[in-house]
Amino acid sequence: MPFMKNGKRDYKKEAAWNKANGRVKDSAARNKARREAGLKVGDPREADHKKPLSEGGSNDKSNIRITSRKENAQKEARRKKRAAKKE
Repeated sequence: MPFMKNGKRDYKKEAAWNKANGRVKDSAARNKARREAGLKVGDPREADHKKPLSEGGSNDKSNIRITSRKENAQKEARRKKRAAKKE
């Protein structure tokens, strides 16, 4: 496991890496999208972007819909498959 020191997890080093690589910022954006969609903490549903951020979409309420985890995972798999074909 990365970020291990003497058999123990180095949380400071892991947090610094996450911050440096934009993971904290990405997580904040996902949480904001969930709040704007009206989802509460613990709600099993997900906020799905009709037009993904990577394709020029936004976190506007008009671009977000609420879906089940299964439906959102299937959509993501299809998107990745299309992206792989383009390459």
